[in-house]
Amino acid sequence: MKNFLYLQQKYVVNTYVNRQLTLVKGSGVFLFDEKGEKYLDLMSNYGVSIFGYGHPAITHALVRQLQKLATLHGSFANDLRAEASEKLVKRCGLAYGQVYWSNSGAEAVEAALKFAVLATGKRKFIVCERGYHGKTLGALSATSGEKYKKPFEPLLWDFIRIPFNDPLALEKAIDSRTAGFIVEPIQGEGGVYVPDPDYLQRVRELCNDRKILLILDEIQTGTGRTGSFLASQRGQVSADILCLGKGLAGGIPIGTTLVREEIAALIPKHIHTSTFGGNPLACAGVLVTLDLLNEKNLEHVRNTGKYFKEQLSLLRSGFISGVRGEGLLLGLAIKEKRNHVLKLLQESRILAIPSGEDVIRFLPPYIIQKEEIDTAINALQKIVRGLS
Repeated sequence: MKNFLYLQQKYVVNTYVNRQLTLVKGSGVFLFDEKGEKYLDLMSNYGVSIFGYGHPAITHALVRQLQKLATLHGSFANDLRAEASEKLVKRCGLAYGQVYWSNSGAEAVEAALKFAVLATGKRKFIVCERGYHGKTLGALSATSGEKYKKPFEPLLWDFIRIPFNDPLALEKAIDSRTAGFIVEPIQGEGGVYVPDPDYLQRVRELCNDRKILLILDEIQTGTGRTGSFLASQRGQVSADILCLGKGLAGGIPIGTTLVREEIAALIPKHIHTSTFGGNPLACAGVLVTLDLLNEKNLEHVRNTGKYFKEQLSLLRSGFISGVRGEGLLLGLAIKEKRNHVLKLLQESRILAIPSGEDVIRFLPPYIIQKEEIDTAINALQKIVRGLS
């Protein structure tokens, strides 16, 4: 048998942490290595595989479209692209008039920043400490973290960083040169930080009063992750520009930037395009995903997320400092021993991912059941007892 771990390390640019694991197949909420060992997936490929692996409706839709037409340039109309655009705009809310299609969350943010400059003529943005928006140059300018940014400085335009969940800091940072404020409803990569319930409403009011754009990055929190289609919909907040990605296309690469109609009217032809953006295969994935994200499945996310959070809160140890998150975006804060606990979880055939400097992040597929959550909690209880 070939040593795929060795081959990947030899031939792929080494920009990722090596988890020392080769995964070759998925089924439901489980992933399998090349030896057939089964792993409970509590990370869904960083929030992409939201309905797990091999879901029959998603598989059928993608295979059927692959047999018809996989790619088509945006200068031609397409039935699935048109239908996916209409349904996504309506699902996000009629405050958004049009959608720009791309292939990743970072691309969605890049488009958002450029569209904001086109709409306002300004190049100053306000962003949050611990915020994460991607690693391409524009998105990286908005992202926090010296480990990502230092080798590439100076970066683009003028980005002012303020504390998260602090409307007063936002108000003080706005001036006549400000184009907009970009923010995550819940900070995912930065440590799973949930703001006050009225935070986004207060931010929306400030942006209206001071006439700047509100850009919501719902790449991780959107598409049902917190139990509503958008996390911002729970507070009935609409942005001027909205970014989505990750699991929106059933596992096919996707990025979307939704804009208000008055902003769309200021974006000229040719200014920002993408060869693969809105390809029919991805749009087939979008359509089936939107159908699957019905109220029954969203209620399941809310209920299982609540149960998972309650069970995590029962873990007792001096090195556990808290549980936070909403829906199936949860974080377990662990002082000093975070990476060791992640390793022990993997040895217990359970996959989770890091967040911030001291948080284990859980982003399981939405089809997870209480029994599988119990399996993870039992493993965590054994690990915690062994390390205490």
